Amino acid sequence: MSSAATRPAGPDDLWSVDEHLEDILSTVRPLEPIELQLLDAQGCVLVDDVMVPVSLPPFDNSSMDGYAVRVADVAGAGEEFPAVLDVVGDVAAGAADLVRVGPGQAARIMTGAPLPPGAEAVVPVEWTDGGLGEGPVSGMRARSLAPEGAGGQVRVHRPVEARAHVRDKGSDVKAGDRALEAGTILGPPQIALLAAIGRGTVRVRPRPRVVVLSTGSELVQPGEELSGGQIYDSNSFALTAAARDAGAIAYRVGAVADDAGTLRSTIEDQLVRADLLVTTGGVSVGAYDVVKEALSYAGDEDEAGGGVEFRKLAMQPGKPQGFGSIGPEHTPLLALPGNPVSSYVSFELFVRPAIRTLMGLTDVHRPRTRARLKADKALGSPKGRRQFLRGAYADGEVTLVGGAGSHLIAALAHADALIVVPEDVESLEPGAEVEVVLLG
Repeated sequence: MSSAATRPAGPDDLWSVDEHLEDILSTVRPLEPIELQLLDAQGCVLVDDVMVPVSLPPFDNSSMDGYAVRVADVAGAGEEFPAVLDVVGDVAAGAADLVRVGPGQAARIMTGAPLPPGAEAVVPVEWTDGGLGEGPVSGMRARSLAPEGAGGQVRVHRPVEARAHVRDKGSDVKAGDRALEAGTILGPPQIALLAAIGRGTVRVRPRPRVVVLSTGSELVQPGEELSGGQIYDSNSFALTAAARDAGAIAYRVGAVADDAGTLRSTIEDQLVRADLLVTTGGVSVGAYDVVKEALSYAGDEDEAGGGVEFRKLAMQPGKPQGFGSIGPEHTPLLALPGNPVSSYVSFELFVRPAIRTLMGLTDVHRPRTRARLKADKALGSPKGRRQFLRGAYADGEVTLVGGAGSHLIAALAHADALIVVPEDVESLEPGAEVEVVLLG
């Protein structure tokens, strides 16, 4: 259950943004680790350091298609007087029984194939006649079409230095090195490294399952016809997408009508697939604010387990908020306002850090920076409220996008930052230095 019940505050007292966030992050705990197959672990956070059991590459190998040679045998080679070497066989990728390269000899070698004993370097095939005796070639003929290419002679038109075009054993990582640190988010390159060192499974914290549902009898699914007084449900789409962007497995539930019983039963039905529940709408002081009606508690746990406390924050947009837990597993629930901008800003400030905490990350917040405000006139801000304005950030400057209205979805779609106006600032002059939350 939320620790909010211990806070000495009356129903009309304002919580600060920091107090509300601290309450959430002190309550939400990282999910328990599990062992997953590599592809199932994509997007998850590594629990333990992973050490390298075998060097990469595990043996000296060729970085080119060409000929494995001894350096002395091609010293001074040129177009007019090429070095002529006897080809003693092929070395293909995956080869185990390797031919030995002696004085005056060469072995035809493929990219990734082990460097044969006796060889000191690889000459690219383009520096040779490919065994055809007709000047430089652009590539090798397929072995199936010309098996004789593995024998005969090859003319080399350029010298090479020792270890040229050779990938040294352990040049990527060495046995005993740390491949990945605990806390790493596993993306495609990290999955590739784990596979390359032979790991078939890995211990991670799973991606949190987040269920998003919006409330309001006026909401209509996009693609359907609108009737009088109706609007399309955009919040649940925005928040589901935002949850996925944060790293969660997110499920969107269709809009729930303004009926407390229906909402409560819908939420209880979703508990089976939720590590975190997010609602939007119905948290203010209106007669139809059903989230508040359905989930409010007076401080004691109800029969379903947990409870949600609704509070007012000293912020704009996003003053009404709710936080607590529900169900027998005390699943965390964050109740956000219904205005589109309010819900999205609230997600970025409160829900995203909660998701990242469930994942087991330590750095759970969006990056922040300082920027110069680019504006034609001063921007006002309500006293005692921390205001978050939509902005566009570039080259150390940030420009206001749209106004302060919490319904301006189009402005939000063109913003990539939030301009933070502190509680004690009532006006920002053009050119002022401001804090900026970078949204991606």
